[in-house]
Amino acid sequence: MADRVSVWILADQLTNDHPALRAAAGQGGRDRVRVVLVESEAGGRRLPFHRKRQVLHRSAGRHFAKRLEERGFAVEVVAAKTSKDGLARHLRRHRPSRLVTMEAADYAPRAWQRGAMAEDLGVEVEVLPNAMFLVGRFNPIPDPEPGRRYVMESFYRAMRKHFGLLIEADGTPTSGRWNLDAENRKRLPKTIAIPPVPRFEPDAITRQVMKEVEEAGFGVGSVEGFDLAVTHDEAEASFDDFLRHRLASFGPYEDAMSRSEGVLFHSLLSPQMNLGLLDPLAMARAVEAEYRAGRVPLNSAEGFIRQVVGWREFMFWQYHRQMPGLRRANSWEAGRPLPRFFWDGQTDLACLRAVIGRVIDSGYSHHIERLMVLCNFATLAGIDPRAVADWFLTFYVDSHDWVVLPNVIGMGLNADDGLTATKPYIASASYIKRMGDFCGDCRYRPDRRVGPDACPINALYWDFLIEHEGTLRANPRLGPAVLGLRRVDDAERARIRAEAGDFLAALEPYEG
Repeated sequence: MADRVSVWILADQLTNDHPALRAAAGQGGRDRVRVVLVESEAGGRRLPFHRKRQVLHRSAGRHFAKRLEERGFAVEVVAAKTSKDGLARHLRRHRPSRLVTMEAADYAPRAWQRGAMAEDLGVEVEVLPNAMFLVGRFNPIPDPEPGRRYVMESFYRAMRKHFGLLIEADGTPTSGRWNLDAENRKRLPKTIAIPPVPRFEPDAITRQVMKEVEEAGFGVGSVEGFDLAVTHDEAEASFDDFLRHRLASFGPYEDAMSRSEGVLFHSLLSPQMNLGLLDPLAMARAVEAEYRAGRVPLNSAEGFIRQVVGWREFMFWQYHRQMPGLRRANSWEAGRPLPRFFWDGQTDLACLRAVIGRVIDSGYSHHIERLMVLCNFATLAGIDPRAVADWFLTFYVDSHDWVVLPNVIGMGLNADDGLTATKPYIASASYIKRMGDFCGDCRYRPDRRVGPDACPINALYWDFLIEHEGTLRANPRLGPAVLGLRRVDDAERARIRAEAGDFLAALEPYEG
């Protein structure tokens, strides 16, 4: 008779084709397999995570457990102080001969799986490779040189070639171009209609989770209005809606920002992708099929595939390449505490007020608002990268260590000495005005560098250039910006530095 096997499925591994389940069931049959999911209190309280994130994770996990039961698996959901405690309780109760699991996406649980897990639990452990990322199937840079800078574009092209995405029979990229970013930087027209995003009424499982999260009284934000997809079927329905109604306009307006619309033509599916409710390669192939069928333009299809197969996979690759040091990276030596307005949205800067306000409310803003509003300000203001990363981890519903650390510390703040991005993504208020409509609702003037009505982002931008002029001049991608300092005389420099310093000194720090 085959030995009994337990399969530990982590909270962000809710994939339909879980390799640990497949391996265990294939060796002994489903009747010899018991699945365990752990709701870890320590993991859920590491930071005051947004309550909508808490609901999403817990509800999706319970729905997944129910789905597995319907497929004939025995499933146990254990609430415990830690994952180790929950697994130990499960093992004492069921006494399997071994425990099968899949590598965690995040560094810390993966290190435990590879290290002390078997000894801690007193059971034979089989840890299978993580199958939820394409870079696990094909790694364009399997042996990176320490300290060498690798660019995403080369990584992305290699991924496109290997998986045959928007590649013609002769091996060339569709249309002869790899990158259509230049076509994807349009400002949102005032009269354009924004399609509604699918919303899902919470069922009994989700309502129970909402009640538990609310009663616990821990975390930022509110459970009110929770309507995200928590099952595979709901996630697929959301993706189908995106293909039909938003993908065609995604490309041209993927960098656009709006004070009244938070999603625009984005998919709003990163939370579900990161939990395993959607398969990124299947999504990329579906998007390509829409282009091949003539229903969406190439720049929209390529733009989406670039985000999913390029940036998402590159960030996961960079995360594991740089950990554990990435969390401590601070190459600009920034040490200012996070301002209080990041926690309550109370600021005179209309762009920050609008974006932070919607994040507090919904746990979401799209990637350009994260990069060019939030991270831009944090970089220019010299805010401690660890504090910024913890804020993103806390407030966003799609947050995970592997997502936030490379995207925020690496790309957004350029604090990893340029290992993730070849330049700091910094901009003055003119960029925010050009790509969004926040400035019309602001007391500050985006066209003034200094003075009582000047947007403080301008003073911070020029102050950053002055402070780091020598380092920035050595970066060929920032040459034109730094060359602009030649037109700023000593008196103007002194005024810029003084006004930037006064603004930063007046910021009330968050003391949570």
